[in-house]
Amino acid sequence: MEITLTTPALLFPAISLLLLAYTNRFLALASLIRSLKTRYATTQSQLVYGQIENLRIRLVLIRNMQAFGIASIFGCVFCMFILFAGYSTAGKYTFGLSLLLLMISLALALREILISVKALELELNDLEENAT
Repeated sequence: MEITLTTPALLFPAISLLLLAYTNRFLALASLIRSLKTRYATTQSQLVYGQIENLRIRLVLIRNMQAFGIASIFGCVFCMFILFAGYSTAGKYTFGLSLLLLMISLALALREILISVKALELELNDLEENAT
């Protein structure tokens, strides 16, 4: 397979949008944590405390998602530099590594989404219990 400078450059828009989405998730999570902290201070609810613990895990996942995404874009830039220098074999391996890092970032994103769905299910279960 022939790899050129344009091949890793194709990932720039995708990774940039992905990092933007991760940042938006982080900001939404930060806002939610602040509101839950206030709610827990007034109610001492175990449900709220459970959600706060859940959010702690999600924060770590989002941090790692961002780190692997940044490492992936760094790998793409480094790959372009290597290809520019004329080392096509090393460029292929570097590009492969950056793709692997991107896949890890996406897997962490999936895990974080599954955890967030679980948290919403806790809220819905609590709502159902209070409604009956």
